[in-house]
Amino acid sequence: MPEAVNIGRPVRNRAAVLSAIEKVDIVNRPYPICGPDEVIIRVEAVGLCGSDVHYYKHGKIGSFALTGPLVLGHETAGSVVEVGENVGEIKPGMRVAVEPGVPCGRCDLCRQGKYNLCANVNFHATPPVDGTLQEYISARADFIFPLPDAVSTEEGALIEPLAVAVWAARKARIVPGMSVLITGAGTIGLLALQVAISSGASHIAVTDFDPDRIAMADSLGASESSIAMHTTGTPGDRLFDVFLECSGSPEAVTNGIGRLKPSGAAILVGMGASNPLDIPISTIQEKELWITGTFRYANSYPAAIELLRTKSVDVAPLITRRYSLNQTEEALISAYKHEGVKTIVCPNR
Repeated sequence: MPEAVNIGRPVRNRAAVLSAIEKVDIVNRPYPICGPDEVIIRVEAVGLCGSDVHYYKHGKIGSFALTGPLVLGHETAGSVVEVGENVGEIKPGMRVAVEPGVPCGRCDLCRQGKYNLCANVNFHATPPVDGTLQEYISARADFIFPLPDAVSTEEGALIEPLAVAVWAARKARIVPGMSVLITGAGTIGLLALQVAISSGASHIAVTDFDPDRIAMADSLGASESSIAMHTTGTPGDRLFDVFLECSGSPEAVTNGIGRLKPSGAAILVGMGASNPLDIPISTIQEKELWITGTFRYANSYPAAIELLRTKSVDVAPLITRRYSLNQTEEALISAYKHEGVKTIVCPNR
């Protein structure tokens, strides 16, 4: 067996650690160990997600809560610096995107291909698993994806949220000619807009309360848009084939489902509160609506990468703010304030 190959090991590995609610410390962590089926990655771009902000501000999101200090970050791209002895196709020097969830591979759900629902998945920045806001990480080689030359490393960090949008579109079964309503024009909503366009949707309406995000939705191809709080409904009187809820607002869920055509599909993507929904069962029955949630994604990275390679989706305009690792707390506060769309932290800049 050949020994692990590397192109130089650093002395330190700085990490941004959420040590308590609204408290981030930059600490030195050990350089990661490269297992036989793993690679070591020099982290060059990490997109901040709404879940990172929730952990920073509230210590939890949904049913997941902090159990101790945690390194945030799971939208990750960088360069391979070391490969384990069993790793074949991934080589040092490659630029790669990292799929952040590694399932057990043995349970019934994993065997069915639904590994996103595996109860024993290790997912970056989901307590107690550390995330990627650090200079170097180890990762399973079979969850690493080389970036095409046409895709920058920063764009590679957005493959993770793009995979969320791809998964939502698959669940919705969007085909050419369909009409789509999207509530929430954050990163996921704007990516869902582009995926819906690439899937052939003929009319796409987008709502959000932020005029700058609505302007971006318009620039990315929305057919119509509305600057409105989610509690005030959706634009016009049109009914839609598909409803993609990307805001996490219970009111948006209720209003959007009410705007579906008979046999329409509602896909709940945004992570919101655990509030009960006020939806008449008779509406669901009489229209034969299909309502489902999404939890992360499965087998979606290759499709997301291909959308970027072919320029079917453009993530570059979404990257509106960049910070160094030392500025992680400032970056989290900016994301919390909804300044821009996607905030990127560059641990090795």
